Amino acid sequence: MPASSLILNRRDLDFLLHEWLDVESLVKRERYAEHSRETFDAVLELAEQIATDHFAPHNRKADENEPRFVDGRVEMIPEVKQALEVFAGAGLLASEFDERFGGMQLPHTVGQAVFAWFKAANVGTSAYPFLTMANARLLIAHGSEQQVDTYVAPMVEGRWFGTMALSEPQAGSSLADITTRAERQDDGTYRLTGNKMWISGGDHELTENIVHLVLAKVPGGPPGVKGISLFVVPKFLVGHDGSLGERNDVVLAGLNHKMGYRGTTNTLLNFGEGVHTPGGRAGAVGHLVGEEHRGLTYMFHMMNEARIGVGMGATVLGYTGYLHALEYARTRTQGRPPTAKDPSTPAVRIVDHTDVRRMLLAAKAYAEGGMALGLYCARLVDEEQTAESPEARAQAHLLLEMLTPIAKAWPSQYGPVTDDLAIQVHGGYGYTRDYPVEQFYRDNRLNPIHEGTNGIQGLDLLGRKVLMQEGAGLRLLGETIGATTARAAGTDWAGFAADLDAAVTRLGAVTATLWGAGDPAVTLANATAYLEAAGHVVVAWLWLEQALATRDESGDFYEGKRAAARFFHRYELPKVHTHLDLLESLDRTVLDTDEAWL
Repeated sequence: MPASSLILNRRDLDFLLHEWLDVESLVKRERYAEHSRETFDAVLELAEQIATDHFAPHNRKADENEPRFVDGRVEMIPEVKQALEVFAGAGLLASEFDERFGGMQLPHTVGQAVFAWFKAANVGTSAYPFLTMANARLLIAHGSEQQVDTYVAPMVEGRWFGTMALSEPQAGSSLADITTRAERQDDGTYRLTGNKMWISGGDHELTENIVHLVLAKVPGGPPGVKGISLFVVPKFLVGHDGSLGERNDVVLAGLNHKMGYRGTTNTLLNFGEGVHTPGGRAGAVGHLVGEEHRGLTYMFHMMNEARIGVGMGATVLGYTGYLHALEYARTRTQGRPPTAKDPSTPAVRIVDHTDVRRMLLAAKAYAEGGMALGLYCARLVDEEQTAESPEARAQAHLLLEMLTPIAKAWPSQYGPVTDDLAIQVHGGYGYTRDYPVEQFYRDNRLNPIHEGTNGIQGLDLLGRKVLMQEGAGLRLLGETIGATTARAAGTDWAGFAADLDAAVTRLGAVTATLWGAGDPAVTLANATAYLEAAGHVVVAWLWLEQALATRDESGDFYEGKRAAARFFHRYELPKVHTHLDLLESLDRTVLDTDEAWL
């Protein structure tokens, strides 16, 4: 294992987990009592080793040799299956699950840091266990005891993988318009017919079975999203003893070919096509999860987890791009300082050029800021699930609800920006396939679309989250940030804190202006600008948190943290007010632009 990885910065993870978030304090809680800092560090070391030795080496090969649709089946390079077998064999797929499933019961904060290594090393291969873990957690939360017994253990062991099947060709993100039907049967099962599009991991030969979680409508139910139900639809039917039976009526109709994430099969699936007819009847056999017509509520359990996970994936793809650019800038010589008048003097490393340092500092601020955001949200999950008092759990839940659209969208916007900067640092070489940063950018460009576009996240934040419980989430966020700025009083960071306080106050005032306009169309017309403003406020807060955690510490690592915090304060925080100016004016430019003028 290299002393200094280009996948992620282990020193930064240690700082965030131990010096800032104090994850070791979680071992005082019953669920994590068998753990210690030593066990946390050991799992992180194992993750780094497996990511380095088994995931990173085939990242480019999987990109250049994407899965193929051959005679109705998926073919892909063998390294994907080999890497996932090592991952599952090491128990990492089970790391956060209960001991009864063979899990380690790691805190979610540590689990997110562990899985970050695999997303950064090979986002295409890591997508399969990522979806599987989310699928299993949804069934544990909302499935029947029989469904949990039947499907969760094989997924946690890595013998089966799982998916989420929401979108359809004609509906996209508009789930109210899905048309997949689920007909009740006398034996208590349902028969599903319809098509699902953009299903990541929807078919492959990596595991014995694939467990699809499928949204569909039962005839006679309410219209729109209120009529959506959720079903478990396995690729192969499962007997009462857990054995695999006949093929279900789920057919791979084709693969979608994307500019990135090429190692992940992305599929069009047909349910009930009649190619396979279990029991002699057409239609895919499905098992209802929970109650009819509550499917979207259940699916949001998986979607919200996936949204935060997508944000973390965007962060670490940017992070590895930044590390590659930093190494390149320290070794590539080109040009001379503007003050050098003698052309015979040796060329300098490009890191010595001020504008290259600007780009690297921006990339560092985005990457490490995004990592702080993802791990902070993971810490809220631990608080939500294991805090000692019901009040503390409720507060963590509320703050997590408020931060979820930001945790998805901000890294999804600035992760690709980080990779764009990494390409720029490489110059012309960055635009070639001789260096990996162009793949990082292509992979990352999907994340603003994945699991609800950033535009949808803006509507969620401004249209729902700031209004829930009469604004309690926004108030709690303001109070939480205020506790940080109060700690900064009398320190070198007091100016940063004062500017952050001003931004928070103005965000609240502009929110009131928007919802006081009396016209929801005007209020929501610039929801994306609101999301960007709120996201920058949150990441500025987390940079102030990190800066305060470096007090009384010396050395290059801590100086780097302080430099990035100053950069975010001076270069990024002022951008919030540009967005707030636009929002405060109740601008109608976009709203009033006729389609014919475009």
